[in-house]
Amino acid sequence: MASPTVTCPGGSTRTGFTRADLDAFRGRSIPDVVGPAPRLLLVGINPGLHTAAVQAPFSRPGNRFWPALHRAGILDRVVDASAGLLQDDRAHLFARGVGITTLVAGATARADELTAQQLRDGASSLAPRVAELRPRVVALLGITTFRIAFGQPRAVVGRQPADLAGAELWVVPNPSGLNAHESVDSLAAAYRAVAVAAGIDVYPVPDPSVARGAGT
Repeated sequence: MASPTVTCPGGSTRTGFTRADLDAFRGRSIPDVVGPAPRLLLVGINPGLHTAAVQAPFSRPGNRFWPALHRAGILDRVVDASAGLLQDDRAHLFARGVGITTLVAGATARADELTAQQLRDGASSLAPRVAELRPRVVALLGITTFRIAFGQPRAVVGRQPADLAGAELWVVPNPSGLNAHESVDSLAAAYRAVAVAAGIDVYPVPDPSVARGAGT
């Protein structure tokens, strides 16, 4: 897939992103990727700058989200969102009953730039969205974020004791490369568990040596 073309100050364009280009996307939001009847709602923390630039979730090269969804048997391909989410990939997510949103809307370079109040506000706004979308399972990607956002300092990864707006509430590991103690395999195992809980008919675990699409 071709590298993204960025519009620079003054209206000129070029391929690729510099740090200055990405800084211009601070605070930008991205649209949710949610179909008409999601079974599983995956909740990221907030958009990164590259994600905001291309308007596609988990788009930064090296992020393990898409390889893990494939390895988990949730998707039949490794999506390459580095230059945006293709319509065919979006349709596949919808057909599989998978939706993607964020806890906090505004983009930052790192999730740890968010304040505790921003995370708590995000948790408060998530419940009405869940009530409207009515997924079977909501899975937040990141235990530290969950503990702060929901005021549960002793929470652990997995299903939480209390549901959220009628949906099972789970916490799964964050796929960021900064989460170094997780691998694509361990992420995939956690994501497969929430997909099964949501009633998604998962594919057989694929052979990583023959994965299609973007590399891990």
